[in-house]
Amino acid sequence: MTAKEVPGHHGAKTGFQHYLVLLVLFSAFTFGFYQFVMPKAIEVMVAALFSPEGKKLPRIDGVLAEKASETAQYTGKLKGVIKTDYIFDFTNRHRTVENDGYVKESNEWIVKAPKLGEEAIVLEPAFAISILAAVMGAGISMLLTLILPSGIGLMANKVDREIIHTKSKIRLQTGFSDQIVDFLTMQDSKLRMMSEDVDKRKSVIAAFKTVWARTEQDEEYGISRRLTLSEILDDNTDLVEFRREVIYLRIKEFFSDFVQKEIEDVIAAQKYSNNHLMFMKGLRLYMSHHFTEKYSNNVTGAAYGGAAILIVIIGVRGLKFIPPTRPSLILGAIFLEGSMLALLAFSLVYTQEEERMDKMLKKMEDANRSQLGTLEDVSKDMHTLANALVEGNAEMIKAKVKTAVSDYLANPANIRGELAEEIANKLGELFAQMGSAQKSKS
Repeated sequence: MTAKEVPGHHGAKTGFQHYLVLLVLFSAFTFGFYQFVMPKAIEVMVAALFSPEGKKLPRIDGVLAEKASETAQYTGKLKGVIKTDYIFDFTNRHRTVENDGYVKESNEWIVKAPKLGEEAIVLEPAFAISILAAVMGAGISMLLTLILPSGIGLMANKVDREIIHTKSKIRLQTGFSDQIVDFLTMQDSKLRMMSEDVDKRKSVIAAFKTVWARTEQDEEYGISRRLTLSEILDDNTDLVEFRREVIYLRIKEFFSDFVQKEIEDVIAAQKYSNNHLMFMKGLRLYMSHHFTEKYSNNVTGAAYGGAAILIVIIGVRGLKFIPPTRPSLILGAIFLEGSMLALLAFSLVYTQEEERMDKMLKKMEDANRSQLGTLEDVSKDMHTLANALVEGNAEMIKAKVKTAVSDYLANPANIRGELAEEIANKLGELFAQMGSAQKSKS
């Protein structure tokens, strides 16, 4: 199957438009989370934890705080309107003591409550939540590009390409032809439609017979007789059920669980290619057979790197170089490490489990035995062919040589010419030796 045969795939590599769409989505969602979603979420959480018992703080100029009196009205200044015991200010406004009764820069948040101590907690969003906002923006953007058409969606394009790559891996691992791999990874609905056509059904059955013959194993454990293919496959057999219950089982036992899993994931991913709302099926193929195989060490290294940064920052905090009223760096490090651990956990969910060593050795033994048998058959065939060629051509070669010698000897000119040349050569060699001997004596 070529790239153009994958539904929704344009047969092209990842292009500029894919990264442009991803960048636009990432920027928009990161800004939205940073500017609107996370401030509101943190404000709700902090107010729920540290507000006075049984009271709901009113919002005055974007600030949750207690009113100084019931009659106090806001006229552009917070000073005298609010008490400074409870202040939850997550706005981007600059506050001064003269106008508002407390100090806050436009790039800071203020949280003050008796439970948190006498001094207000100052949070800097650029350090505290920017990493988490970027991670959440990246996650949402990747998910959307998985749902978008393959022509503009980066992840959708990668999944469609991974379908082709995984089918190629199946072909290399099993040695089956492209047609057989197509039948093995075909969706059930399409295979059922093919089985209703007489000619196409014959092609499918021929492919399954090849798989059956290739996955035949030696009889063991006292099994005296096994079912033959003709006993379970006939004109009335449901090919979809036969593939699921027989062919896949034989592939799993002869090759490995991984090959069977690759086939099943390709079938599921093809459903995603037809309907991108089924994005989890496409995501499983990409994560299981590409991302975790290629980037698992990178993810693990990033998790350890985040842990190292967190340990250093907590150590610096322990040395009092980071004041307790400014925990922004600590929050940023915690969010960074939490994000890396979440990515690591997400990758582990899709990582293929290792196969038992005894089963792997057994399958390697069966595969080697099968290859040795094939090589032995090939050797016998070549030996038979060589014998046939030699035996069939021996008499002909003898006759040709005999004819050539007879023709040469029958020509007197050839005999006289050859003899004269040979005699002249011998006389020349004799005279040269005599001259050399005479010079040596003198």
